[in-house]
Amino acid sequence: MISHKFSIAPMLDWTDRHCRYFYRVMSKQTVLYTEMVTTGAILHGKGNYLAYNDEEPPLVLQLGGSDVNAMTECAKIAEQQGYDEININVGCPSDRVQNGKFGACLMAEPQLVADCVASMQNVTKIPTTVKSRIGIDDLDSYEFLHQFLTTVSAAGCQHFIIHARKAWLSGLSPKQNRDIPPLDYQRVYKIKQDLPNIDLLINGGITTFAQANEHMQHINGVMIGREVYQNPYMLTEADNEIWQANSEVKSRQVVLNEMIEYVDHHVANGGRAWHVARHMLGLCNGLAGAKQFRRYLSENANGENVGGEVLQQAFAKVLQLNPDLDVI
Repeated sequence: MISHKFSIAPMLDWTDRHCRYFYRVMSKQTVLYTEMVTTGAILHGKGNYLAYNDEEPPLVLQLGGSDVNAMTECAKIAEQQGYDEININVGCPSDRVQNGKFGACLMAEPQLVADCVASMQNVTKIPTTVKSRIGIDDLDSYEFLHQFLTTVSAAGCQHFIIHARKAWLSGLSPKQNRDIPPLDYQRVYKIKQDLPNIDLLINGGITTFAQANEHMQHINGVMIGREVYQNPYMLTEADNEIWQANSEVKSRQVVLNEMIEYVDHHVANGGRAWHVARHMLGLCNGLAGAKQFRRYLSENANGENVGGEVLQQAFAKVLQLNPDLDVI
């Protein structure tokens, strides 16, 4: 079993294998999630959408779909590929998700979600988990959330991540759905009190480890998304702040050294430095020169013959303004 005290949210177009490797360099214990992968992509796509680096685990596949047979087949494939868990997306309000009958719209069909869970659990030894909202559209009462969790947990799901906002499936964009519906942490706390036997994580609006530890006075764990993507260096503190690991905090230079090696390997295998560097733009946020760092990578990391050296060249812009940074 992996410890879910702290994890990074699945984020479409962001948490690919390069992003996850970057995060793993900074934290050994944080649980990482893939961006959502649909059953159609896994079963019929031409690429290997489940590829990951050996260093990434603990790693969870977030799966998008609602056809029980397809979900079950993908669960078997995910286990064969070595994933630690499979998470069903019942939280994303995007139009491209609704049209495929997965994401937050599935909260209105708890028995279908339960059927997927039961079938997936029946053919694998790894856990199937669910990520949801607190409600959708007018289905946003406490009783609705309680019934959803009760129905799905009865099918064998014992681990839920709840984004503590409802989702408006019409009228709000996915971006607006991450900000406009108000957060209701207390509702998640109450669900945990009423259903103490389920493992419950909270997500939405959390930006610091102090906040995370406060939430964990009430629930089992915390998931953070955008804040980590925008300020990834915070992850160097995760193992100590969440797990009290008492491990050495890596400097940005040490992180960069490991990523330079990774970029060079990726480029040698036909990739581009930008595939990796785009996830690192926030590494120096909060420091003098952060804007120059972002700009240099944005302007110089996408060339054909660019390797890992572009990361050090960008970091030089920061070091000019923070001469002690490479040793602290």
